[in-house]
Amino acid sequence: MSNQPFLTDIKTIRERARKHIERGAVTEGYTADRENVISLLNAALATEIVCTLRYKRHYYMADGLSASIAKAEFLEHAQQEQQHADWLAERIVQLGGAPNFSPEGLLSRSHAEYTEGETLREMITEDLIAERIAVDSYREIANYLGEKDPTSRRIMEDILAQEEEHADDMAGLLEGLDKMQGHHG
Repeated sequence: MSNQPFLTDIKTIRERARKHIERGAVTEGYTADRENVISLLNAALATEIVCTLRYKRHYYMADGLSASIAKAEFLEHAQQEQQHADWLAERIVQLGGAPNFSPEGLLSRSHAEYTEGETLREMITEDLIAERIAVDSYREIANYLGEKDPTSRRIMEDILAQEEEHADDMAGLLEGLDKMQGHHG
């Protein structure tokens, strides 16, 4: 047993680092299936783009007295979903992939749907459903990545935490709408 503080001695790490410098962040210590990770991150990217677009539409379409709080949430969420898309695109490039921003096939790549909703209640409900889908699929992606790609996992976990917050916000808006309109159940 050596008294090395690292699992791999620093000399070996340095040699590996020099060997394939064109690979950027992807070193020999990277054990995940890179193509598969890029594909999963691209699906998450598509989901974030679809969610950004849906929230933007809801922001512009929501009107009426009860809509002012919802509008503020829709806008904030749209901006956060855009930020998530940026993080994902950045990570995909770090892994040597290309982020897929193509509108062609966007919906089929996305986990969430783009449902417009007519009333404020329908908009909030659709956003809540989309967030719940994102929460489940992102949790699965984070678990899949495990220790093989801690950086991508951390990005997915950061996004996941915010999506859980978004779902909570939408559930709160729905509850507020029910109270305002005197609905129970």
